Amino acid sequence: MIKLLSSLLILISASSFGSNRLKKPIDYKTYFGSCPSRVAGKLTLRLAKVFEQKRSLKAVKEEITENKLKEKFFLSDYSITHDPVTDKLKFKFDCPAPVMKVQIYKNNGDEFYTAILVDNGELFDPTYEVMLRSEKILRSKLPNLAMPVKVLDQKLHLDITRLIVDLDLSVRKIISEVIISENNQLTMILSVRKRPTSVFLGSDYWSEKVDKLTRVIAHMKKKKSIPSVINLTNSKKVVVKF
Repeated sequence: MIKLLSSLLILISASSFGSNRLKKPIDYKTYFGSCPSRVAGKLTLRLAKVFEQKRSLKAVKEEITENKLKEKFFLSDYSITHDPVTDKLKFKFDCPAPVMKVQIYKNNGDEFYTAILVDNGELFDPTYEVMLRSEKILRSKLPNLAMPVKVLDQKLHLDITRLIVDLDLSVRKIISEVIISENNQLTMILSVRKRPTSVFLGSDYWSEKVDKLTRVIAHMKKKKSIPSVINLTNSKKVVVKF
């Protein structure tokens, strides 16, 4: 009888030890990348709690996918690893860079909503910009993009993203506004020494035309003469008006 009770006590003690070990908080380390620390910190605590409860990376990844946490926490990429020897959980997050403020309009501008276009072509809630500025991750002014809803359906905003991201920095810094019309005509408004310059790029060959625009701007800056209009609608010629 005494032997049986001793065995039961050992089993209960082992079970209690295992239970306590399971509930013991784990060590974790987080790499925020370009993400706001408030966002990454909140997400880390949520995912660490799931891992502590389930002891499963699969459960953590299911938490992310099922609750669309990648979108909700503005992530462009992430990785989560666990070292069973040190019992350390590592989170690595990255967030995209904002490219432009966007106004998407319907019915000739009567209705619109706003968003932030980021460097992977996705549209984020405007609060993303607020978070980046509050932590001084974003300091520069963002140019504006105005486009009709149908542009989203045609995925043209992805072309615009690549166009702006690939632009020479000397041109990108002076872009004030980008406008896409209902018939896909692209116009840029530049601000050079506080003077506006309208650039008409038409509806096609945008990349080639932007290369020409970069050369024109460089030449005009050397001449210290800024045009009021640069017309590139015809891909074979450049028309400049002062």
